[in-house]
Amino acid sequence: MRKHKYNAQKIQLDGYTFDSKLEAKYYEYLKGRWAKGEIQEISLQPKFTLIPPFEKNGKRYRAITYVADFQVVMPNGEIEIVDIKGMETPEFRLKRKLFEYTQEHALKVIAYSKMDGGWIELDELKKRRKQRRKVKEMKLNGETK
Repeated sequence: MRKHKYNAQKIQLDGYTFDSKLEAKYYEYLKGRWAKGEIQEISLQPKFTLIPPFEKNGKRYRAITYVADFQVVMPNGEIEIVDIKGMETPEFRLKRKLFEYTQEHALKVIAYSKMDGGWIELDELKKRRKQRRKVKEMKLNGETK
């Protein structure tokens, strides 16, 4: 398989092609939860329209869409939209805001961190990393908490 942006490598698993090893690893994690009955249904690559197509001053504009990595239905019917990220891009940050504004369900952005115990929401991971940097800087400057 060829590598693409951000050195991610496409992976085939169970007849599906994932954009990265991390996505395939999360799919395996979801399958394990599904086998335990913690998840009712897993859908791959759900597509959402963020801005519909429109015409203005005689010019046509295409729709702006967002494709998440997973849609997970819990046994109680709750729906989670999940995206796996190794890093955020400016384009993703904008689409995430548009998604949150236009869609009923929240977008869970998940990352993987061994240091933090495995799968973790990206916003929480960023907070923890910031705290660790702060502690490290304090130690380097000889400060104590």
